[in-house]
Amino acid sequence: MKGYQLIGLAVVLAAINAVAYLLPVRWDLTDDKRYSLSEASKQLLRNTDETVHVTLFLDGDLNAGFRRLKKAAEETIEEMAVYAKITHHQSPVTTSLADSLGLTPIIIHEREQNGKTAQTTVYPYMLVRYKGKKAVVQLLRNTRGMSGEENLNASIEQLEFVIMEALSLLEQKETPRVAFIEGHGETDEAHTYDLMTALSRYFQVDRGQLGNDIHVLDGYKAIIIADPQTPFSDADKYIIDQYIMRGGAVLWALNGVRLSEEVLQQEGFTPVLPLDLGLTEMLFRYGVRVNPALVQDIQCLPVPVNVSTDPAQTNLQPMPWTFAPLLLTSQISPITKNLGQVMSTFVSPIDAVGGEDGIDKRVLLATSTASRVTATPGKVDLSDMNPDTEQFRYQYVPVAVSLEGVFGSTFAHRIAPEGLITDEPVRKQSPRTRQVVIASGSVLSNELQKGQPLPMGYDRYSGMQFSNRDVAVNSVLWLTDAEGLISLREKDIPLRLLNDRRAHDERLNVQLVSTISPVAILALIGLVVMFIRKRKYQKA
Repeated sequence: MKGYQLIGLAVVLAAINAVAYLLPVRWDLTDDKRYSLSEASKQLLRNTDETVHVTLFLDGDLNAGFRRLKKAAEETIEEMAVYAKITHHQSPVTTSLADSLGLTPIIIHEREQNGKTAQTTVYPYMLVRYKGKKAVVQLLRNTRGMSGEENLNASIEQLEFVIMEALSLLEQKETPRVAFIEGHGETDEAHTYDLMTALSRYFQVDRGQLGNDIHVLDGYKAIIIADPQTPFSDADKYIIDQYIMRGGAVLWALNGVRLSEEVLQQEGFTPVLPLDLGLTEMLFRYGVRVNPALVQDIQCLPVPVNVSTDPAQTNLQPMPWTFAPLLLTSQISPITKNLGQVMSTFVSPIDAVGGEDGIDKRVLLATSTASRVTATPGKVDLSDMNPDTEQFRYQYVPVAVSLEGVFGSTFAHRIAPEGLITDEPVRKQSPRTRQVVIASGSVLSNELQKGQPLPMGYDRYSGMQFSNRDVAVNSVLWLTDAEGLISLREKDIPLRLLNDRRAHDERLNVQLVSTISPVAILALIGLVVMFIRKRKYQKA
């Protein structure tokens, strides 16, 4: 090759390198697209008009799992930097810094090869600062019932979502509003305190009755109807229906039956009757039916029961309470993906209805593989602690669903109820919008202990924490998610684990092969080149 040809080739390569630097082109060749951001994330990043400062606290002597989480976090930040101006750095966590930011350390206990146990303190957090505001991002999910590797893998899957969620909150110019509807015996403020507190991170949370103005709900991104006990009037149904027809979103938490827990505690049993809220036709029109029945499940919470035969002494023992099922979460919905079981009491089954109505219906919560459905009227009896398991033949009974699509109005061929303030005709069809229906008010409520609210999903008898809060908050985020960020929770990265035993037994072989192979290949290439050159010059 002549000199000018070499110079020309060098110039071309330099030009290609310069163009690639100025206009970076990236290809993600992985099956699960783990190195790619969604279009919603890219658009959010492009909309930023100031520098985003990211501080990663996940540092120190990390084990392999947390090193993988740290690397994934760094790669996500690097990918974000393609679409926005981002600075990031590592930072150790001091006691004062942890206290000021509210960082709770994770203590990891690991057994070393010599048999000793090592303890490591890890802060799996990230601090995002933008336009003078800051948000702490928790990188590690810790779902009960999942192994450490599964929790770390779920955390990696959720990295893009939790970071983008924090940035979205920092970029908000106005705080959106949601409202709890009152006036029908709904769960009071004390028993929804934990949910209201959790939602206040994202929304202004209001409570109130509907009144007679059909536009009273305008301006609210979503409304929450939590466990009503008395029927809805036609006026109230009309206001809610027309709110949906204008694109509003609703989270319904409705019981299908009526019973008295006070009578149950005092008498040991209580009758169970259908609960008619006047919403059956309305919900049927939207594509769902809450059945007037009770679900029982072998997979359930224990309750303390006095098993003492001596009236003067109390001997409380935990006994399974099949009317308090531990509900399974769906892995095909962004609302419930990677979440653990949900605590509930007195749950009703749900049916999807409507057939080919164009509504996308997804099951969010269901019972286990050993369930039964009790029709009403009937009774709940505390003495029924050892039911016949042969009767629990139902599997995966749906008790919560999400609905998305264009809904038809219940009042499409009816006039507006009297007494309402309205000057417009009935809207017969909604734009594309969303609803969530949960067939138990208990899923959204928290208990009180000495007048103080406990966390949602916390069982004070067993001390276990369930995923009620995450399901409720994610439901509202999904209902109000115009940008599509909640869909990032659907990202799926397969968990590929090494065979620990094989890795240990074949460790020396792998080390030898990985060390010697590159040298051997280079030596072989060198010999081949020498052989070719030798033959070439011998002929010459």
